[in-house]
Amino acid sequence: MNMNSKIISYINSNTNSSPLAVFRIGFGLMMLYSILRFWNKGWIYTLYIEPKFHFKYYGFNWIKDLGDYTYIIFVICIISSIFITIGYKYRLSMVLFFLSFTYIELIDKTTYLNHYYFISTLSFLMIFLPANAYFSIDNISRKKSYKEIPKWSIDCIKLLLSIVYFYSGLAKINSDWLFNAMPLKLWLPSKYDIPLIGETFMQQEWVHYFMSWGGMFYDISIPFLLLYKKTRIIGFILVIFFHLFTGVLFPIGMFPYIMIVGSLIFFDYSVHEKIIKWIKKIIEPIRRRIIIYNNIKEEKIIIKKKKIIMSIISVFFVIQLFLPFRYLLYPSELFWSEEGYRFSWRVMLVEKIGYTTFKIKNNKNESYFYVNNEEFLTSFQEKQMSFQPDFILEYAHFLGDYYTSKGYLDVEVYADSYVSLNGRSNKRFVNSEVDLYKEKESFKNKKWIIPIDDEIKGF
Repeated sequence: MNMNSKIISYINSNTNSSPLAVFRIGFGLMMLYSILRFWNKGWIYTLYIEPKFHFKYYGFNWIKDLGDYTYIIFVICIISSIFITIGYKYRLSMVLFFLSFTYIELIDKTTYLNHYYFISTLSFLMIFLPANAYFSIDNISRKKSYKEIPKWSIDCIKLLLSIVYFYSGLAKINSDWLFNAMPLKLWLPSKYDIPLIGETFMQQEWVHYFMSWGGMFYDISIPFLLLYKKTRIIGFILVIFFHLFTGVLFPIGMFPYIMIVGSLIFFDYSVHEKIIKWIKKIIEPIRRRIIIYNNIKEEKIIIKKKKIIMSIISVFFVIQLFLPFRYLLYPSELFWSEEGYRFSWRVMLVEKIGYTTFKIKNNKNESYFYVNNEEFLTSFQEKQMSFQPDFILEYAHFLGDYYTSKGYLDVEVYADSYVSLNGRSNKRFVNSEVDLYKEKESFKNKKWIIPIDDEIKGF
């Protein structure tokens, strides 16, 4: 059998639909709880409504906060999460969730986290998967259920999860993480208040190195442990331990639980059938009232517009495979300049502390004054801005526009910035003689960033 025949055979092969149904339910519940938690903590107001200025991703300046109406976007997220969980109007619900969740994340890049990006990419992928084929309200409305679905629809999620893990592991193969135990050496001693291990283990240097190397080996190996049936249980136990432990150590929200629930998709369908059977017992009183449920017929699923869907998914994975390596196009040190850093599954590799002030200067008479950043930025925004070059440039342009609109003439904007990377001493970060108001944002190398006199070797 030649390669083309094998590909066609794989694309046409089917498998039990219960793993995707369980994944849909788990995803919906995790998203519902995450958004309600976010709302309950008051973060909608403090992160999206209170700030006077929002930092935008390049090319997405048109994304605006809606003031108090921003809550409506979160309501859409909540409703669509519920509908995804029960499998009602699944395709529409998934599209609405992807658009609303991603819109929220695009309002202000100050809130960027790898797992938010993961949710956006995963929710986009799920739009094209038949996750409502089995055990969904949609089965009732169409009086059809599909016990089998294309094998690739489940393997797509496995592949995305594997990319996240494996690329996270590759990123940890660098000199700071492995040979200097940075930044864990800075973070772990502060966890002295953790019962039993805080005052003893968290203070030991060998623990810092052990966790650095252990984290790297875990991320690289876990996809293979989960894929191979004989090691799957061991892999899943490691997933539970690793994510719960990191959840205790670091404030990373729902991400550990999302990854634990997501990893269930690697198990055989028999496991998911048991989970669905358990869920059926819980909702039995509701199911009894839906008499029409008994008239559902099992049929063979037919994927409409299959070629278009496969093309979209193929392009999606090509992007996921190559986007993390775009940093190779830049001559600067990645951890220092962060050019090509985001969207590459580089998780918890950097501890940067910065201090950046801005000088507004009149080009004609040489008069100048310094800006009080607190007048325009929240403390969280100022912290993130102080060590990220694209933030610094965008804020400089905001200041230039602001003071020009106030009647100031021939405005120039200069930044005096110092940054510490992974425990190194403070170093000048931005060329203080460059008028940032004249510099344009682009994907090109930012030559006004002063190179760090050190090299971090690795991926």
